[in-house]
Amino acid sequence: MKIDFEKCGGLVPAIIQDAETKNVLMLGYMNKEAFDKTMATKKVTFWSRSRNCLWTKGETSGNFLNLVSIAIDCDNDTLLVKAIPDGPTCHKGTDTCWGEDNDKEPLLFLKELQDFIDKRREEMPEGSYTTSLFRDGINRIAQKVGEEALEAVIEATNGSKEKLVYEASDLIYHLIVMLTSKGLRIEDIARELQKRHDPDWDKKRREAKAKGEME
Repeated sequence: MKIDFEKCGGLVPAIIQDAETKNVLMLGYMNKEAFDKTMATKKVTFWSRSRNCLWTKGETSGNFLNLVSIAIDCDNDTLLVKAIPDGPTCHKGTDTCWGEDNDKEPLLFLKELQDFIDKRREEMPEGSYTTSLFRDGINRIAQKVGEEALEAVIEATNGSKEKLVYEASDLIYHLIVMLTSKGLRIEDIARELQKRHDPDWDKKRREAKAKGEME
């Protein structure tokens, strides 16, 4: 990684992003010494322009930023630092320096679940329910999707909201297992829905179908 520290007088801006929630936490500045210390200690360290010295975030508060990765922009003069915070990032006690809550978007967990199921399929550990589904094969997996879909419908029509959420969660889990068994991911469904969100999607679909029939 070649960082152009000289372009801005020895300092480069470092955007700090929570590696898990993807929220931006703060903006700091690093010189080469701060960058090297960050890499060596895995605790995000800045150059304090006001105190004119190195400053490891959390050295007094205990709210460290634990380094996950660092990427550099196309001009080699700005860093994107992904970290996991031990506590509030801002010195005023808020999660971010913009006063925002550093909450994780629940939908992001679907990608984590997909990655977990992918890993289960790759490693096939003993004693895992997911492993047993993959070993039983696509017919059993598809059957479970059908069973869970029926149970979700029953709760939607005659049950409670809490039980509907429970059964719908079972349905989505088994659906991801089925997608994975066919070499697909939940993101493939998201892309399809995103495509359909285009106001002209149905028109384009019909035109493509007509073209295929003519050929």
